[in-house]
Amino acid sequence: MSLGETARAARERRGLTQAQVAQQMGLAPNIYGRIERGGMMPAVPTLRKLALTLAISADTLLALSREEVTASVEDPAPQGNLSPELLLLVRMLRGWSPAKVKRLIRVLKVMENAPDDE
Repeated sequence: MSLGETARAARERRGLTQAQVAQQMGLAPNIYGRIERGGMMPAVPTLRKLALTLAISADTLLALSREEVTASVEDPAPQGNLSPELLLLVRMLRGWSPAKVKRLIRVLKVMENAPDDE
């Protein structure tokens, strides 16, 4: 289901009209209608208001399964069995711009094809 379809089902389950939901969220009714029809993706603050108004989790609205979502922000990100060097590299890359990461990938591809220095 799309976000709009899920929102409509939750709204109908609560017995609310689009106008009532829009009013509770502080939105114009036509804006809320666009969200339900899939013509507009709400901004994060609006998505939060939508979840609260419809009494439904944002995960459900976004069609995310439990397996796709980390249980808590305090839980460590899944890293598998990475070496300390790779963990350091991952931490460094998180702060890099997409352009910088692309340049690194190009360098790594060249290095992958180079003979080992043994």
